[in-house]
Amino acid sequence: MLPDIEIARKARLYPIDEIAQRLGLREKVIPFGHHIGKIPFEQTFSQASRPPGKLVLVTAMNPTPAGEGKTTTSIGLSQALNYLGKSSVVTLREPSLGPVFGVKGGAAGGGYSQVVPMEEINLHFTGDIHAVTSAHNLLSALIDAHIKAKNELGIIASHVFWPRVMDMNDRALRQIVVGLGGVANGVPREDAFRISASSEVMAVLCLAQDYADLKERLGRMLVARSNDRSYIHASDLQAQGAMSVLLKTALLPNLVQTLENTPALIHGGPFANIAHGTNSILATKLGMQLSEYTITEAGFGAELGAEKFLDFVCQVGDFWPSAVVLVATIRAMKMHGGVSKKNLDAENLSALEKGWQNLQVHIQNLRQFGLPVVVALNHFPGDTKAETRLVRDHVEEEGARFSLSQVWAQGGKGGTDLAQQVMDACNDATPTPNPLYDLTQPIPEKIALIAKKMYRAQGIAFSPGAKKHLRLFTKDFCQLPVIIAKTQSSLSHDPSLLGAPKGYVLPIQELSISAGAGFVVAYAGDIMTMPGLSSHPAALDMDLDNQGNISGLF
Repeated sequence: MLPDIEIARKARLYPIDEIAQRLGLREKVIPFGHHIGKIPFEQTFSQASRPPGKLVLVTAMNPTPAGEGKTTTSIGLSQALNYLGKSSVVTLREPSLGPVFGVKGGAAGGGYSQVVPMEEINLHFTGDIHAVTSAHNLLSALIDAHIKAKNELGIIASHVFWPRVMDMNDRALRQIVVGLGGVANGVPREDAFRISASSEVMAVLCLAQDYADLKERLGRMLVARSNDRSYIHASDLQAQGAMSVLLKTALLPNLVQTLENTPALIHGGPFANIAHGTNSILATKLGMQLSEYTITEAGFGAELGAEKFLDFVCQVGDFWPSAVVLVATIRAMKMHGGVSKKNLDAENLSALEKGWQNLQVHIQNLRQFGLPVVVALNHFPGDTKAETRLVRDHVEEEGARFSLSQVWAQGGKGGTDLAQQVMDACNDATPTPNPLYDLTQPIPEKIALIAKKMYRAQGIAFSPGAKKHLRLFTKDFCQLPVIIAKTQSSLSHDPSLLGAPKGYVLPIQELSISAGAGFVVAYAGDIMTMPGLSSHPAALDMDLDNQGNISGLF
């Protein structure tokens, strides 16, 4: 089997205008080279009178170093639906340079289920994340300029909670001091860097549905406290206009293609353990208008990305999926059952039986939303018939559909059974929104419901700092949805608790408000908003030869 990058390079790509025509767009896209385009805003909803197609959410069990293949499955499923004669679009998030050069590597699928041109998508793409970075840091610069000048808003330097961002992992910038070097350089204060994908500007970009909504959300963002303890918004600094100028083109959805020349919309990239973890609402709605089946992906495990998609994103976007695909691998289940990564190739039914409990919890969790679940077992060459049969039997006993997916090795052809299972599941159900909580419930009740119903926690415990935040937020923000930030490696807050932990207390360390995006963030355990590079990051295996060919990007 060829490496992913070699498979992508051998693909025959069609001009992006031809992909746009296949998608049903009547006018030319804005080209970014021959094979990437942005869809002009004036035609984004030009076919709004057409009944929307069905939406299918792809999520997964808790991720492990063994890999689950959620993006690969999403792409392969869309290819398979097109292979069967249905029109389908896959909508995905844009890769962040931090993970690409860190541990994860590329994020454009794998094998024969990739989006292309893979190298451009994984690197700078259309510059959307750079635009988010610039808009975010413009606001940071405006804050410090205002404090240095007359500070008419009375901003307390020690109460500025708008950090700076960059699209790279750099642990040395997690805590910094700015304004050193004399009066000309501003007022010294503590500051921090986050990764760009965690910026509230990124969340706003993915939630805004037009330019007016974008500016209004940018203006609502909270940046500091004043001398009279009132909140300072970005609009108080008159920042939203210039920020929206920087984001003008970034708001337009990006059109590319899969290896089988089917359309793919890749737009936005909020993280799922810090923000809501899905592509833009604009791209999802556009896909639904232009195809029979739109496949969208929610980041990390179902208790994170899927919960946030269903409880928050669907309410903002006014849509609801017809079915959910839950991606799993035998290898990941064996890791949740206590097997080390180096021993995953050996058949181990007892470990698989134990690790199955993680997948079982996710099936049960998703059915709480009233949605049909299709488990896609992503096939690996070392999987045995006995292991596959064990998983199939358990899935079907749990009342979910099962499909052995081979989209990595075979592309759309390897996902035809999965596609048929998804179509049958969509036909069997009438989508009815059924979120876990009501927005009128107090913030602690919302957090408790998610902790008990999704994480299987016995209860929640607020730190003194979190209790203080609750008192501050109760008056103005009590009816916002809740986004819980926690580790993706476990159903709990503790990454070492694999499988299906229960009976623990979920600690809430602090709360923050993303007023522009429109949610409260509850931090469960220690969450890093600026990742660091490992001792051997993916960057060390990348290179460029004299002909301009990239190696090591996968």
